[in-house]
Amino acid sequence: MKKLKGFITNHSLFVVIISCILLVPSMIGYYKTKVNYDILVYLPEDIETIKGQNILTDEFGIGAFSFVTVDNMSNYDILTLEKKIKEIDGVETVASIVDVMDTVIPSFMIPEEITEKVYQGNQTVILVTFNSGTSEEKTMNAVKELRDTVGDSTKVSGMTAMVLDTRNLSEQEIFAYVVIAVLLCLLVLVIATDSYLVPIFLLGNIGFAILYNMGTNIILGQISYITKAITAVLQLGVTMDFSIFLYHKYEQAKIAQKDKKKAMEQAISDTFKSVIGSSLTTIAGFLALCSMDLTLGTDIGIVMAKGVLCGFLTVLTLFPALLLVFDKALEKTRHKVFIPKLKRLQNFIIKHNMIVVIIFLVLLIPAIIGNNKVEVYYKLDKSLPKDLSSSIANSNLAKDFNIVSPELILIDKNLNGSDLDELVKKIQEIEGIDLVLAPKILLEIVPSFMLPEDITQMIENDHYQLMIVNSLYEIASPELEAQIKEMDKLVKTYDKKAIVAGEGPLMNDLTRIADHDFKMVNYSSIAVIFILMLVVLKSFSLPFILILVIEFAIFLNMAIAYYTGTTLPFIASIVVGTIELGATIDYAILMSTKYLEERKQNKKKEAVKNTLETTVPSILVSALCFFAATFGVAFYSKIDMIGSICTLLSRGAIISMIVVIFLLPTLLLLFDKLIMKTTKGMKESV
Repeated sequence: MKKLKGFITNHSLFVVIISCILLVPSMIGYYKTKVNYDILVYLPEDIETIKGQNILTDEFGIGAFSFVTVDNMSNYDILTLEKKIKEIDGVETVASIVDVMDTVIPSFMIPEEITEKVYQGNQTVILVTFNSGTSEEKTMNAVKELRDTVGDSTKVSGMTAMVLDTRNLSEQEIFAYVVIAVLLCLLVLVIATDSYLVPIFLLGNIGFAILYNMGTNIILGQISYITKAITAVLQLGVTMDFSIFLYHKYEQAKIAQKDKKKAMEQAISDTFKSVIGSSLTTIAGFLALCSMDLTLGTDIGIVMAKGVLCGFLTVLTLFPALLLVFDKALEKTRHKVFIPKLKRLQNFIIKHNMIVVIIFLVLLIPAIIGNNKVEVYYKLDKSLPKDLSSSIANSNLAKDFNIVSPELILIDKNLNGSDLDELVKKIQEIEGIDLVLAPKILLEIVPSFMLPEDITQMIENDHYQLMIVNSLYEIASPELEAQIKEMDKLVKTYDKKAIVAGEGPLMNDLTRIADHDFKMVNYSSIAVIFILMLVVLKSFSLPFILILVIEFAIFLNMAIAYYTGTTLPFIASIVVGTIELGATIDYAILMSTKYLEERKQNKKKEAVKNTLETTVPSILVSALCFFAATFGVAFYSKIDMIGSICTLLSRGAIISMIVVIFLLPTLLLLFDKLIMKTTKGMKESV
């Protein structure tokens, strides 16, 4: 460490130059990292619905599908349009009622329950299947070209259309997220620091760390659009206090050390000792997301943990070098710090600590109730604006043709005719099912030699036949979940290896896995952070107290969503608690560490007073930066999946700050004897 400090201070300009050069491969890595916009991709590979999806892709060439509705077109024009669609790279099959109606079979011979799904008044539905997965680049390019070919993007529905719109909207907004976060953080830092130039270097240092982090994501192969959208603002908010801490330590060291290089070496050493514990707990909090079965958690967790590490490293290398290189400029731009000392607040907390405890106890019960009852939604398109092309297309398809949740059943090709007829009738009797179409039943209406080859290849192969079932229930609704369970149980009585596939079953699995993940992530994050704090604080009692404080803040945060009637996207409810715990536990660690230092020299009330005086400004600045980095994104984003996460995190930063400043000192006073007896080296302070 000594050699590293010496190198940084003696070769500061070289460190800055090398840091700038490293931006080149980082930018290349950033632009070459693939971004995934489909949450369902993160479901475990071994679940039945994913296996079914793979069979559909590999054996039937149905990696994804879209419904295209056309208005006022003659049969000839529809057939001409179909030919154009078939020429699109990535399209596997194109089929409509026009392919058979009036050309090979009279329309009156086709059952009404089929015709009403594909033909209504002057509107006709064309089914288009793609030979690659829903979110693969080839499929999205095909849908984009399909929209151009049809001439109206609101006529093309399906999951890929939604994923494509998500990508377009996210790419439009992501630059604005960073700009808003930087401007708001800049405002906070100008108020909180004593130089107009320091905020530029603080943000510049973290900007380097963010680019290093995003550039190294190429190692992962791909990241989710949620990860890409929130990483920069989260990394900015979470690691800002590392830089602020080093700057303050440098300013303090300059008072005692006339040699600025020696002062910086002292600042680097002090920062390393003080920040290593909080950075490890933050990293641990993010890595706890890797315990999710939904691998989106791993995606966010690894990228954010890596981001905290990058921030920690740049604070110890690049930021000191910047301060030394531009030291004269910093001196010329000094100004008065605008944050007040808050001495009245400190006196109030010490004098009225029991009032704080009573308020805490009063709020605890409604906080627990609200946290446990907050409502979440799983329907992916609900997080998107209703005026998107895909949202309009899906809505119109449901309204005009009652095609709400089409499911695909993969069943043994050799299932005999009588059993198949019986199965179809039983499925039709399930409430909410309005269409069941089986290949053998279709072939009774239209002989196979009269059907286009595209259609015959799509409905059966050497192993499976493909049954199409349409449900009137919304995707991710409790009614659809119960319906799919009933249908799956029924189908397996005829074929144990049968699979009910499609978006509805996938969403059912997503719901089930997300509920499990919510519990696992919370437990694992608390356990890991608790163990780390045992090591860092060398105390058995303090980890309990600190986690209690932050968990109370998290419960209050989630309870506000419940009591304001806000329904959250499922991913927000899973990750926010862990992120808030990992990010804001630093405030509690900072205060408790300082308290232990003060307690060695003073009585408990004097120790708390000195602790508050020293740590409250730092906690205030850190929390306000976290708030600023996330609040702007929450206000601006049209994607609720991102907006809700940032809303909860911005509110959580403020709540955690208030709870730590008011409740933690009170608990330190209340449990002082216990803390002293259970903390290494503190027994003599009892």
